[in-house]
Amino acid sequence: MWKFGVVGIVILLVVAIGFSMIEGRPQEIGAQAEFIAPSVGDLTGYARAIEPYDWQFPRDHGSHDAFQTEWWYYTGNLATEEGRRFGYQFTIFRRAIQPETSQTVDSGSSEWRSNQVFMAHFTVSDLGTPRFYHDERYSRGAAGLAFALPNDSQPDADYQVALENWTVQQVESEVYRITAESAQGFGVDFTLEQVKAPALQGYNGLSPKSGETGNASYYYSLSRLNTTGTITLGDEAFEISGTSWMDHEFSTSALGLTALGWDWFGLQFDDGRDLMIGQIRLVTGGREPAFGGMMVDVDGSTTYLPSEAFDIVSTDEWTSPHTGATYPAGWTITIAADAIDAEADLRFSVTPLTADQELNSGTIAYWEGAVQLSGDVTGYGYAELTGYAGAMTGRF
Repeated sequence: MWKFGVVGIVILLVVAIGFSMIEGRPQEIGAQAEFIAPSVGDLTGYARAIEPYDWQFPRDHGSHDAFQTEWWYYTGNLATEEGRRFGYQFTIFRRAIQPETSQTVDSGSSEWRSNQVFMAHFTVSDLGTPRFYHDERYSRGAAGLAFALPNDSQPDADYQVALENWTVQQVESEVYRITAESAQGFGVDFTLEQVKAPALQGYNGLSPKSGETGNASYYYSLSRLNTTGTITLGDEAFEISGTSWMDHEFSTSALGLTALGWDWFGLQFDDGRDLMIGQIRLVTGGREPAFGGMMVDVDGSTTYLPSEAFDIVSTDEWTSPHTGATYPAGWTITIAADAIDAEADLRFSVTPLTADQELNSGTIAYWEGAVQLSGDVTGYGYAELTGYAGAMTGRF
């Protein structure tokens, strides 16, 4: 996924740059953070996603600080033994304030000085109630407050990405743990076991988002992670199991200037296949032809799906009582038979498991929630919808 580019869109420019100048011990700062959209104009000094990438795992699970924006994104559909269903999203974003090569960046004079800003989004969908819990955090990448490993200075470190006590980390080979607790009264403690090898999206991991050179990301997915653990809601704890999806993406100026927003789906079929599919909607109407999808087979082999190989048609809508934005609330997806070497087109419906799964912090609003599949295939997944509560044009 392009994961929201929220860090691409929203950066704590005034406050973050102020953070980078603080010397000495931490102190109370009497300021109100204001998030503004930086221009995507001068990208001099940042690495760009242009050529095929030489992937090296587990190193590439970690940070790529030469790029402006990066995120580690987890979603899942889970249930108790009694059948009570939950969804979750856990994402940590990294955003560089300046290129690493900039002479104005001096990270050595203080442990509080940093060139990186981190943000995290954490949600739980209690689908039986239904109720949607969401929270977010921000921090500088300094003094142990937020970090991502491995990185260029610690290439052999174990995989770990953290913002304060919200963290995902490798606990053994291809086994990971997510722990997060919100002051709003919900938390998770999950173990995720990797089922398939990394699926390299696009062209060997180079995922174009427009026809312009450099408007692309390096992008892979761990499309199926067997998940067990605990969800805590207030005084209640629920033992759950199910499957999760992980996306990791890094880029500089991924979207084209005519992008309005996107509809993205990470779907897990009951037959063991997984599907990433989506569309970038353009301000002029229609969709961006450069972006496609990918089918991940049971054995982890992949099939790239060009945009002309599938259709995504909205079948319903929902208007948010929080922001007034109107989102699609159901879809029919059709994939051409010849694209997946099948005898007939693959057609199925995607339906939100509950309508209200909108993250609305007051600054940022988008819809990201658990969905269910029916038709030629059954299963569960996640959808992400941006550009409905505000255009993404020129923001990422």
